[in-house]
Amino acid sequence: MPPSGELRFNDLFEAAEHSAVHLEMRDVYGVGDEADDFRHWQETGWRDADPDSAYWAPWVDLISRATSHGVEVRRARVVSEPVTDYIRYEHAGTSVNVNAGEDVRWLARRRAVDLMLPGCDLWIFDGSSVLFNHFTGEGNWADPPLDLRTEPAVVKQCVDAFEAVWSRATPHELYEIH
Repeated sequence: MPPSGELRFNDLFEAAEHSAVHLEMRDVYGVGDEADDFRHWQETGWRDADPDSAYWAPWVDLISRATSHGVEVRRARVVSEPVTDYIRYEHAGTSVNVNAGEDVRWLARRRAVDLMLPGCDLWIFDGSSVLFNHFTGEGNWADPPLDLRTEPAVVKQCVDAFEAVWSRATPHELYEIH
């Protein structure tokens, strides 16, 4: 999450009572310290997959707290194939997400052509609010980076889009990088 939106995101996430779902649709991101970690992976082929590392521990703690309170956390990634190096990097670290309690699935973009998807990544909390994530073309946080929406029609469209992707997507442990 962006520095200016971190507290707001964490507050929304921690207030979730039943579900927090994330729809990712970009093939490249370039945000924060993740960009440094990605560059390191490109140079060395090594990806930090230690849930206790400084990089992962805050996220693992957030997910673990939520799931221990009964919040279902799901992440769906719509990706172009063949995948970008960035998606290879994400795939290499997804075991940490899964071990923290997230259920992660992957959907090839070509299998989503008949789905009506939102124009940007998003989080849906308890099926009642949507937090849109705004990025620049290079994958950095835009200004403003976040947009919280609670209008029932907007939320329903996003919930329907997420569930459509989810129903077609392949579980992480079965998804093979192409």
